Parts: sequence; C-alpha cells; structure tokens
Amino acid sequence: MTSKRMPVYFLGIGGPNFMEDKQHPAYHKLAETGLEITQKVQPKAVVVFSAHWKGGPSTIQINVVEKTDLIYDFYGFPPHYYEYDYPNRGSMEVASRVIEKLSTKGIDVEPVKRGLDHGVWVGFLAAFDPKKNPLNVPIVEVSIFGSEDSDQHYRMGEALQSLRDEGILIVGAGMAVHNLRDYRATLASGKTMPYAYTFDEALKEVTTAPPEARRSKMEELMKQPAAREAHPTFEHILPLHVAAGAAGDDVGERLWTLPERSLSWAQYRFGSV
Repeated sequence: MTSKRMPVYFLGIGGPNFMEDKQHPAYHKLAETGLEITQKVQPKAVVVFSAHWKGGPSTIQINVVEKTDLIYDFYGFPPHYYEYDYPNRGSMEVASRVIEKLSTKGIDVEPVKRGLDHGVWVGFLAAFDPKKNPLNVPIVEVSIFGSEDSDQHYRMGEALQSLRDEGILIVGAGMAVHNLRDYRATLASGKTMPYAYTFDEALKEVTTAPPEARRSKMEELMKQPAAREAHPTFEHILPLHVAAGAAGDDVGERLWTLPERSLSWAQYRFGSV
C-alpha cells in the first residue's frame, strides 16, 4: 500500500500511423505526460481502458495474464507496422483487484487472455518510450462496455476510485474528438471542422466542472447533437467518462489540446501530482 493517492489521466491516442509521426505536437505532449507519470507519479501498476476493446452491453472484459502480446488490430498499413513491439507485462493480482471492485458494485466482469490493442500500445510507445522512458510496471487493460451509455461508464470509474490509494494509476485512452469519416474528407484541404473546436471547449467545460456537478454535466453533453458530430460512435470518448468517474472529488484539468481536422488530441488529468 502507498499513502500517495494516484491522479487519473485521459490521453488522446492516435491511430497506427501516429507511432511514426514523431514530430507531431501530440507525440511530444504524450512524451511529456509519460515523464510526469514515471518520474513524479510513480505508480506501481497501470489500469487502462481502451477505446478499441468492447465487452458486452452490461459486461466488462479484463486481461488477466501476465504475458501480454500486442494485437495488431488494424489493416492496410505497411508490413513493418506489424513488426512493432512494446515490451509490457500484465498482473493477475491487479486484475483481481479490479474484478473485486467492479463485482462489488454489481458489474459483471469476464476474465480473458488477451494482448494490448493498438488503442493502448501506439500511444504508450510515445508516452513511455521503452528506451528513453520505460514504464516498468504491470499494465492491465480493461474493456469499455459494448454500449454508448456514458453514465454507465462513469459509474464504472466510480467503482474503481479506491484503487488509486493502492498505487494503481487509472488511464482512459481515446480521443476527445474523433470523426474518421470527416478526417478522410479533409485530408486534402487540411481544414479543421468547426465542431472540433466547439465540442473540445464544451468538453473542457463539463470535465473541469466542480466534481459534484461533473457527472450530470458530462452525461448531458453526450445527449447534445454536437456530440454526434464529434463522435459518430462514442467508443473514443467513453474512456474519459471512466476516468472522470474514477476521479471522485478531484477536479479535472485539461493539460493540453489540439483540434486537428476532425480530431482533438486533448489530455486531461484529475487530481494532483
């Protein structure tokens, strides 16, 4: 046990091509946040919720094996993309703590044997460079629900809040704005869609709201038409709701943002370092 309560993070993590775009501002910002985590936060383990892993409508899945290979869950990229490695290990002990916390709140959890998907390892390559800034602690990946109920995800985060007192860092991995259809449409022009700015700011307002009002404000935002512009499907924003739920009474802070075409690379932290 540790006397230091962990903060909670939401990290904007890009697609497979992001791991080779090392001059992108978001790559540098992820590296900065990674250094903050390894040098200042110093967790004993990381529990990460990925936008690229869905369980059932009311069931969560969790990886429970220590040896976690990478999942190359993307198609049509150059052959060497499928040769990337990100050294990592899981933890049955930490996974068991997650299962216990969720089960106590009536959330069904299915233990599985699974590797890290690119929704985690692509961004972690930037944040925790294996040579320059290795994480060196277990990483336990957990799915989101197979639903678009943002409050359901917030409540799941609330169920895990006390893990932070055990030295376990909770991370949501997704994107603050994520519309791939419009991203392809703007490749030639490079134009940033208006909603990438407006939803990004609306999200900041609700995520950094006083903790007692945050849950209802975040839920209401996802019912607005702008949410569907920014997220035709919600999987990339739901990890932020998990993180906000796990934050408890800690205030959210947007560390950095960059609206780009039909994306936003915003990063959030809840709690102090």
